[in-house]
Amino acid sequence: MLQRIQTVYLLIAAIISGGLIFVFSLWENSEGVAIFAQDYLMIFFAFLASALLSLVSIFMFKNRKLQFVLGRLNILLNFFLLGVFVYWLLSLPGEMDISEKGIGMFLPIISIVFLVLANKAIKKDEDLVKSVDRLR
Repeated sequence: MLQRIQTVYLLIAAIISGGLIFVFSLWENSEGVAIFAQDYLMIFFAFLASALLSLVSIFMFKNRKLQFVLGRLNILLNFFLLGVFVYWLLSLPGEMDISEKGIGMFLPIISIVFLVLANKAIKKDEDLVKSVDRLR
């Protein structure tokens, strides 16, 4: 059932994790050069893995429990990304590498919000199916 609201949320999360990383920079260094996610392979692959998990989760609509688990795994991956960004911000000295933060550092937060909304909708569907099964 691809017309459910969790499909929209998961698609938005996939677009944020897979597409907007090419549009928005993570930060600018002290020379004024914009640094994007593809400049750091670990970050780039983590964003792409998040987008791939969202897309795979969309097509797991027949197995809602696995879809829910994939959503939680994706949330953990985005928290990992967020933790790496916070670590870089706090451990690097002042104007050494990160001069101006970009909106790209906040993409995992936006993605987490849509993944939580998708998991809520998946849980709601699972509860509805369980309540209907109880009536039979």
